[in-house]
Amino acid sequence: MTIKKIRFTLLDAVLVALILAAVAFIVRRVGVEMRYNWQWPVILQYLVRVDGAHWAAGTLMQGFLTTVKLSLWATVLAAFLGTLMGLFRVSHSLFYRLIAGSYVEIVRNLPPLVLVFIVYFFVGERIMALFGAEQLVRTAPPAVQEFLAFLFAPPARLSGFFAGLATLVLYEAAYITEIVRAGIQSIEKGQWEAAHTLGLSRRQQLRFVILPQALQRILPALAGQLISTIKDSAIVSVISIPELTFQGLELMSATYLTFEVWITVTALYFLLTFTCSLGIKQLETAGQR
Repeated sequence: MTIKKIRFTLLDAVLVALILAAVAFIVRRVGVEMRYNWQWPVILQYLVRVDGAHWAAGTLMQGFLTTVKLSLWATVLAAFLGTLMGLFRVSHSLFYRLIAGSYVEIVRNLPPLVLVFIVYFFVGERIMALFGAEQLVRTAPPAVQEFLAFLFAPPARLSGFFAGLATLVLYEAAYITEIVRAGIQSIEKGQWEAAHTLGLSRRQQLRFVILPQALQRILPALAGQLISTIKDSAIVSVISIPELTFQGLELMSATYLTFEVWITVTALYFLLTFTCSLGIKQLETAGQR
């Protein structure tokens, strides 16, 4: 395996210098001309705080962890639903193609904000109340409640969390559906014919021949959709799910530390998305070996 050397050219140096100059100009304009009093040490207590003899997550870090939970569950469930709908899109059955096509067209042509309210007010609350799920969780043993809070959210916020999660899953899966469909249809016809010649059924053709090849082609697009899921999770703040954006809004309203809060929120989002990007690159490299 050859290791590519990273070259730092004169153009790179100029770009870095311009970026640093722009940052310095903005900081000076905010701090001097706007007479803004920077209070970065105050932000630390909203990231981590000391609770007795233990360290605990602060307001922003709690929102960050909620964003991680939402993004993780939404990615897993949306990948499953999107793959299923993608298979429906290339199915020989007209019924399956109509189901998948209608789902994609409806969801992709709805603003995500509208979808959030539809799921929250007309689906989430009704379904939770119909099955008595919220009451069941509230009366569950403390160990069960702690386990659910660790995986999802505290019992009092579980209904809203599931509504937000359902919104993200439906919205992101519609795009993953098209990614999977395009990946499968990009496989050459000869691959299908060769698999058919070997006596494989259509399901076996997809499982053993087509999907492994399609996965390599759609992995970059899926990586982009994963990062998009993380960023799109901010939309659920409108239904008071205490994820990172919601906690940033609440903290800014309480402390008026506008720049410190939003710079920190931006850094946390970047940390999460950049880490995912590096992980996907490693998977792509491993798949090419």
